[in-house]
Amino acid sequence: MNISLTVELRQLVTSKVESGLYTSASEVVREALRLLQERDQLRELKREHLRVAIAKGMVELDAGLGEELSYDVVADVKRIGRIRAADGDQ
Repeated sequence: MNISLTVELRQLVTSKVESGLYTSASEVVREALRLLQERDQLRELKREHLRVAIAKGMVELDAGLGEELSYDVVADVKRIGRIRAADGDQ
């Protein structure tokens, strides 16, 4: 397999090898791919958790256990969501 990297990414790989943390460029790329895979798996777990929470909430709503949200509560939820989005918390 042949992979093309930007100049910045080539420099990053080279600096990792030169630091002694990795013995080869291939090792750096393998580690990066492992981390990407872990991130993807974590995202999927978060999505599944969200799906379960939504399903639970729908069951509770159908059972009449919901309550109306005030404008202030909705505004707070939006504010918190915007803060988390700005921080990269997905």
